[in-house]
Amino acid sequence: MTRTARPIYLDCHATTPLDPRVLEAMLPWFTEHFGNPASSGHVYGWEAEAAVQRSREVIAAGIHATPEEIVFTSGATEANNLAIKGVAEAYFNRGRHLVTVQTEHSAVLDPCRYLESLGFEVTYLPVQSNGLVDVAELARSLREDTILVSVMAANNEIGVLQPLAEIGACCRDRGVLFHTDAAQAIGKIDLDVQAQHIDLLSMTAHKVYGPKGIGALYVRRRNPRVALAAQLHGGGHERGRRSGTLYPPQIVGFAKALELAWQHQISEQASLQVLRDRLWQSLQALPGVRLNGHPTQRLAHNLNISVTGVDGQALLLGLKNVVAVSSGAACSSTSTAPSHVLKAIGHSDELAYASLRFGLGRFNTVAEIDQVAQACRETIAALRPHPTPS
Repeated sequence: MTRTARPIYLDCHATTPLDPRVLEAMLPWFTEHFGNPASSGHVYGWEAEAAVQRSREVIAAGIHATPEEIVFTSGATEANNLAIKGVAEAYFNRGRHLVTVQTEHSAVLDPCRYLESLGFEVTYLPVQSNGLVDVAELARSLREDTILVSVMAANNEIGVLQPLAEIGACCRDRGVLFHTDAAQAIGKIDLDVQAQHIDLLSMTAHKVYGPKGIGALYVRRRNPRVALAAQLHGGGHERGRRSGTLYPPQIVGFAKALELAWQHQISEQASLQVLRDRLWQSLQALPGVRLNGHPTQRLAHNLNISVTGVDGQALLLGLKNVVAVSSGAACSSTSTAPSHVLKAIGHSDELAYASLRFGLGRFNTVAEIDQVAQACRETIAALRPHPTPS
């Protein structure tokens, strides 16, 4: 089997390569147009502020928000922290109960655990075996003192798409704020904060072929107006919600990345699904290979499988020279514990360890997918115990 000089990259849930068109849009803002957007007394500041405003307008339009509702952050982790802690601090006199889901990213679970240490109460809802939350169970978990529900749009490991519109309607009926971590979903599925009754939405650039280190939080301004306590202080930037000098190169790159994703969303996601299904069709014929997550209600570029009867670490090591892939969330790659997502859908520790998360991307080819499929088949076959001759 022919192997490329570097492993084929299929870990686009962890991060994506920077699209050359995004880099091209960013470059002038590093050198020619280097002004501080907050410098209001000269042309350098004016042009930087204008670029930030244009980018804000692009991002807002894509989710049916207004530019004033977009707060720039360092990424989705900060956006999640700002949403969860910011709401908790702003509304603690109204209630101290939050609801989230066991399969959330650690950037949601850890802030919730932090709030528990301060006296808040958090309900961690289970999911069904397909990874989806039961909306009826979510509705039953809401109380008079519930101030926030946080449910991610698309899971970062198994790719399942939660029913945002149903959850949003449920929260709106009960007067509870609804936050969604859309880091994996933005630019890949339709997100409409009005139709889906989303009050806060976290996003990041580097999952959608943009630069690392830039993200945003959508914060609803009306019907209802969401109060938010700042978590960073020092300058009153972003209407007092997030202090810190804005970085035009990253912001311009973020907007360009999303603009490209939205322009080509339908065709690109269709192409990725063809490649994903081609890989799955090749692997599902192997004995003991099972799909994790809902078979259809999932991201087009996600494939998460578990393989019975093989050692998980040996599986990853056997593939490392052929394909860059992971067994779980990149943010938890140093953890020796099995994936909390796979445990939540009912997997044993052994099966959770023997899992692979494929995140296909914009620049992958049919030839690469076929090469990865062949490598997986050979590696799994080599790792399976062979019957002892009688």
